[in-house]
Formats: sequence, structure tokens, C-alpha cells
Amino acid sequence: MGNSKKYAVIVAGGKGTRMGGDIPKQFLPFLGKPLLIYAIDAFRLALPDAKIILVVPQDHLSGVQTIIRTFMAKFDLTITAGGETRFHSVQNGLKMVNNDGVVFVHDAARPMITQDLILRCYKSALINGNAIPAIAQAESVRMVGENNINTPVNRELLRIIQTPQTFKSEQILPAFNRPYRPEFTDEASVVEDFGIKVNLIEGAFDNIKLTNPIDFVIAEALLRARNSNL
Repeated sequence: MGNSKKYAVIVAGGKGTRMGGDIPKQFLPFLGKPLLIYAIDAFRLALPDAKIILVVPQDHLSGVQTIIRTFMAKFDLTITAGGETRFHSVQNGLKMVNNDGVVFVHDAARPMITQDLILRCYKSALINGNAIPAIAQAESVRMVGENNINTPVNRELLRIIQTPQTFKSEQILPAFNRPYRPEFTDEASVVEDFGIKVNLIEGAFDNIKLTNPIDFVIAEALLRARNSNL
């Protein structure tokens, strides 16, 4: 798939506290495999020559190595420790990127990622420098201000941002070579603050992020339906 170097930074560095329990959500079982395996598999199949960099919490480094050996025998990937925030976790992952190429940053908590979306992000980033998958906001939205004063927002103007957020390395590496700021909520916000225009592409409605227990139920149903249609 082209001669450009490819790097997939899969971020599994969060604590996953909204799920309840002591185990971060990226390690929870999902249809027989730890959740994070699905994202790794998708990139491995879509881009066999990509270098995969898995970012996990410091105190789970040894455990994740056991997971990889168990579920992905003979598969080579780089594992590094996450940081205090998502920004710091991505920053740590980017230290493993050592050549010009295309860099994907993907949430391990999005197991429904498809090869199609990965390849569309890759092709768009080659042309435009970056590609940020996004979907339309389907529900009515209101903005809440001080004293609980709330006003409607035109949902036609809103987009829900997904991952993999994809960039040429010449954009994302220098953008992340800076101190953290609270407004850096995702990679696109960091790169945009660096002075680079971000380009939205069509995401996928089933590329959901598993945050709450109900999300696992929905994703499991979606994945079973997808597999039954293969």
C-alpha cells in the first residue's frame, strides 16, 4: 500500500474508571479476546507493513506483554508506557516514530475500526497531510452556560470526531514536541494549534468508543452482526 512508512500508535493508556471495577477497559474481555486486540488486528490486516506502537499504563506493561504473547503469537509490535494525560501517552508513542511517513493515532477502546476506514484515512492523509474521521451529530444539542442557562445549537454544524486521527509525520511530530495544555483534547487540536489546517473525512457510525458498560453491549451486538454477514 504505497512506499510511505506507516505507524499506528494505539492508545490504551487510560484508567477506564467509568466502566467501574479495577481493570482498565482496554483489557476487559470482549467476545473472547481482550478489547485492545481488535484494534491491533485491524491495523495488522489493513497495513501489514505498519509499525504498531501500543501505549499502555505503566503498571500494566508486563500484563500486556502476556496478552500479546497469548493472543498474537509471533507478532512483533512495540509497547511503551503511557503518561498522565492522553497528550502525554501519545507523546510517548510518537517517540517510537523514527522515519518520515504516515502516523495513525487510534483509541484501543474503539474495537469496531474497519480496514476500510484505516485505508481511507491513509489515502486522504497522503493527499491532504492529515485525515480526521468525523460523523454527523444525529441528536438535538444544547449548550449549557452559567446559571444553567441553555441554548440550542445547530447540529448541522457539528461533527463527532473519531479515530484513527491520521497525519504525515512532518505535521504531528513537531506539533507534539511542545508542553501540554488543557485544550489539547485530541491530536487534531494539537496539530491545529501548531498552525496546520485539519481535514475531516467521513467516519463510520459503528466506530464507537467503548466508555460505559452499555457500549460493550452495543458493540458486541454490532460485531456479531458484522461477523454473521461475512
